[in-house]
Order: sequence, then structure tokens, then C-alpha cells
Amino acid sequence: MTVTTGPRQVEILLVEDNPADAELAVIGLKSGKILNDIHVVEDGESAMDFLRNQGEYAEAPKPDLVLLDLNLPGMDGREVLREIKQDDSLKTIPVVVLTTSSAPPDIAEAYGNYANSFMTKPVDFDQFSKLLEGLADYWFTLVHLPSEAES
Repeated sequence: MTVTTGPRQVEILLVEDNPADAELAVIGLKSGKILNDIHVVEDGESAMDFLRNQGEYAEAPKPDLVLLDLNLPGMDGREVLREIKQDDSLKTIPVVVLTTSSAPPDIAEAYGNYANSFMTKPVDFDQFSKLLEGLADYWFTLVHLPSEAES
């Protein structure tokens, strides 16, 4: 049995190609009450390299949560989600789709590919910050995630 004293820093992988949205997300997550380390990649190929510890991401930590935009250059978020959820070593990592879309087909496809949540990015910074604070509180305070040893 492992006993932890004090809050554990959580690892978040943000897959976002829009630098402004990535910056807002980082600011919003850092301003919350959860101690976190946010890693940002800009495309699907980099996300999979990060998750599989390949190339420049050979030493990357296993994220506790992936925040995934759908519309990415090259390998898009839909493909990334499918690959994550089909990989036995990655499929237990919660994936939250965080995108500008609120289209029912996008929502249905995301959940059909085992997304853990689907959230539409608000355009207002304050609303975006509140959404991220609630997201972090939910995933890292209210729910139990698999530990490193269990996944």
C-alpha cells in the first residue's frame, strides 16, 4: 500500500494547435486549486509520441488526464482518441475532448470512441477559466483515477 502525504502534482497533456487557446487553458488550469504540470503539444502525432514516450518525449510522464482538441493538423483529435482507447497501455487515461465544436455528430463520435467527457470551449476567458476549474476539480478531487501501478 502506498501512502501519500500532501497533494500530488497531476500531469495533464493538452493537445491544442491554437496557441491562444493553449495559453488560456494553461492559465486557467494553473489558477485553480489543483497542483498540476501541464504539457502542451500542437498536433496528433506529437500527442501519440508523448503518450508512447517516443522521440523527443522519451522521458515524458504518463498523464493523469488528456485534454484533446478535435481539429488538429495532420492526425486529428478523432484519430488520436481512437488510438488512445485502442491501446491497452493508454486506454485507462481519461480523455476530455475540449473543442470549439458543439455539433451532435462530433459529440456522438467522441463518445462512440470512448471519450470520457466532451466540453465545448467558451469564447469568454472567465467562462473558460471556470470550465477548467470545474474540470480539474471533478477529475482530481471527486473521482478516483487508476494509479500508476494499476494502469
